[in-house]
Amino acid sequence: MIVYFNGKYLELNDVKVSPFDRGFQYADGVYEVMRTYKGKFFRYEDHMQRLAYSLNEIKIKFDKLNDLTVILARLVDANNQNNEEITAYIQVTRGAAFPRKHSFPPEGVPPTVFVSTSALPQNTFSIDEGIKVILEQDIRWKRCDIKSISLLPSILANQHALEQSAGEAVWVNDGSLTEGSHTNFFGVREGVLYTAPLSNLILSGVTRKVILEICDSLGIQVKESAIKENELESFDEFFITGTTTEVKPVVQINNLIISSGRPGVLTGKLYEAFIKIAYSHSL
Repeated sequence: MIVYFNGKYLELNDVKVSPFDRGFQYADGVYEVMRTYKGKFFRYEDHMQRLAYSLNEIKIKFDKLNDLTVILARLVDANNQNNEEITAYIQVTRGAAFPRKHSFPPEGVPPTVFVSTSALPQNTFSIDEGIKVILEQDIRWKRCDIKSISLLPSILANQHALEQSAGEAVWVNDGSLTEGSHTNFFGVREGVLYTAPLSNLILSGVTRKVILEICDSLGIQVKESAIKENELESFDEFFITGTTTEVKPVVQINNLIISSGRPGVLTGKLYEAFIKIAYSHSL
C-alpha cells in the first residue's frame, strides 16, 4: 500500500513516526474520513470544510488543504487497481517536538500529515434488517464538534457495544441522547424526525447534513431538539448515520424493542433517497 506522509509517497512499512510526535504522545491532532460512490468522493467539500474547522479550533496551522485533492487522486491511482469503492483517511497532528511539554511547540514546527486510502468492504447490510444499540453515559470532553484523534472514550464504548452484541453505543448527556460513538442518532415520532441540534456536544456529520437536506426536499418535518432517555418508548423509529454506516435502522435500545422490532417506514424512505443521491452525487 502506498500512503502519503509529510510530503512523500511511501510504502506503508517505510513510514516512520517520531516518538515525540504530539499525535502519538498527546492525541494532539484531528482527522477526517470519507468514501467514494462510483469512484467519486462523496461530499468532498463538506469533509474539507469540517477538517478545516477542526484544525482551526485546535489552532493547527495547515495551509495545504487544497493539495489533498491531488494527494488523494495519486493514492487512489496507486492503490485501487480493481476499481473498488474506497475509503480515505486523513490525519494532521501538531507535529514532533523535543523536549516534551504540554504547551504548543515553537513556531516553525511543521504538522505531521498522513493520508491513506483502502478498499471499502462490500456493504452486505440490508435495510430490512436492524441493529441493537446500547446507551452509555457521555464521559467525553465537551468539544465533540472537533473531529479529534483523542478517541479513547468512543473506543471503550464501541467495544462495550460489541460485547453486548450491539452495533453501536449511543451517548447520553444529562438525560438526552446526543450521538453514537462514531455516528449521528435520529428518532421518528408521528412522522416527525428528531435529532440533537448542532452544538459542542455532537459532531457535524456529513451524512447527517444530507439526511436533513433530503427531509427538506421531501417535506418531512424536522425538529433539531434533544431526544430524552425517558421518552424513548414514545418514538416509532430510530436510526443512525455515518460516512461508512450510511443509514442504519435501530430496532432495539438496551432491552427496549422499538415498535414491532422491524425497521421503520420513514427510515427506509430516507435510506433509499440517500443511496440514490450518493450514487448520482446530486442534491
